[in-house]
Amino acid sequence: QVQLVESGGGLVQAGGSLRLSCAASGFIFSSYVMGWFRQAPGKEREFVARISQIGGRTYYAGTVKGRFTISRDNAKNTVYLQMNSLKPEDTAVYYCAVWSSGYSGAYNDPAGYDHWGQGTQVTVSS
Repeated sequence: QVQLVESGGGLVQAGGSLRLSCAASGFIFSSYVMGWFRQAPGKEREFVARISQIGGRTYYAGTVKGRFTISRDNAKNTVYLQMNSLKPEDTAVYYCAVWSSGYSGAYNDPAGYDHWGQGTQVTVSS
């Protein structure tokens, strides 16, 4: 059974940093592309970042590029999201997800991810 557990969220002032973690189990973690998404109240879930199986390729949303870094440790079955220079507009619930290898759509499409964690709240105060 696939399980994804996010942690590391919290309340931080604008300009601060947080590191999110997503511990995975129930599948061969190193064989799957992983992604981070976020959802703010009243808004659709949006793509944040994605990392390839070995970590050699990463992709970011334009709104976080240069401030966020996605990484993974396959020995620990964990994917991370380092968030720096946080802004109030980064406030959202953050989710990690597993890419469905059979999906042919865009890499930032939530429909392409078939397992999701429960999310961790990130709140950035101004």
